[in-house]
Amino acid sequence: MIYLDNGATTVQKPKSVAKAVYDVLNSGQYGNPSRGAYPIAVNANELVYQTREKVTELFNVPDSSLVVFTKNITEALNTVIKGYLKPGDHVIATMYDHNSVLRPIYQMERYQVSHSFVPLDSQTNLVDLSAVESLIQPNTKMMVCTHASNVIGNTVDIKKLATICHRHHVILVVDAAQTAGVLPIDMEKLGVDVLCFTGHKSLYGPEGTGGICLSRDLPIEPLIVGGSGIDSYNHSMPDRLPERLEGGTVNVPGIAGLGAGIDYLLSHSLVEAGERTIALADDFAQRVMNNPRVKVYTNLTAPHVGTIGLNIKGINSADVSDYLAEHQIATRSGAHCAPLIHQALGTVEQGIVRFSFCSFNTEEEVTTVSAIVNEIANQIK
Repeated sequence: MIYLDNGATTVQKPKSVAKAVYDVLNSGQYGNPSRGAYPIAVNANELVYQTREKVTELFNVPDSSLVVFTKNITEALNTVIKGYLKPGDHVIATMYDHNSVLRPIYQMERYQVSHSFVPLDSQTNLVDLSAVESLIQPNTKMMVCTHASNVIGNTVDIKKLATICHRHHVILVVDAAQTAGVLPIDMEKLGVDVLCFTGHKSLYGPEGTGGICLSRDLPIEPLIVGGSGIDSYNHSMPDRLPERLEGGTVNVPGIAGLGAGIDYLLSHSLVEAGERTIALADDFAQRVMNNPRVKVYTNLTAPHVGTIGLNIKGINSADVSDYLAEHQIATRSGAHCAPLIHQALGTVEQGIVRFSFCSFNTEEEVTTVSAIVNEIANQIK
């Protein structure tokens, strides 16, 4: 099968990732890392610490204690949004954002937290950053923004957005689900206050991994409370990080796999892998976009990742994906858990077919898939 649903999860991963997970599960040498003094517990604690250090290096986090592991980016975003905002606060997000941002924000309405959304420029399909400042209110405390649309792949200028936010003392939370492992991310240079990431996409880790990277110790209340391994007589979670936001036992096998995925990226050049991914996506788009029956929504003249969103005129996106699946091509169709961008693009009914590439895809696959997309389009009368 030609797999082009890497925006959902990568299925082709470095062999070292599976080996790292297997070694933890099979060796009998990794226990619960929460403060056990015997070697098997120490091994697990050291493994988790080493992976924190790798995440710290990857994103230029000030200190590894500011890296918090979660089971996915949805949990990470819920933790930050619900743990930081208070009644009477205002939060801003964008029309690009995923339901892992939108639904926590909607849920906060019941706690008197209001929200606004940055619109798209209808000519470019890009988030209109010129509109941000007009949306900031005296009670605005947070801006949440996906780094790249999971539907069309275009990115947001995070450095420019951070400058706007900090001018008004608003913290910037970045959803890096689609960019971590594809684009270099330096929290300090970009001015990111909080970076949320997932492990199972372009970081090539296993599912069940993700995290929060903080620029400093922000007053975020924990989403989940429970065992912490320290300060057990306290009715609340410990004040210090990362323990405050890591209730319960962390996913040691998954974190081992995540660490192996990061090792792979750091040793094989993340920049080169990302550039290859984007080049494959661009080649595919160029091969289909001149077909009069194909509409490409991705703005190829603006920064983007390896994701192309398109439709074939007159065909529901689900039918296109079904036809491609019959040819052993995996894509994703529909709303992609990002309803606001479809409202902006006018694709609520039709949806969009998403082709999301990774560095393991090939030029031969691009040739095959583009030919079949054009074949489908040309069959329309």
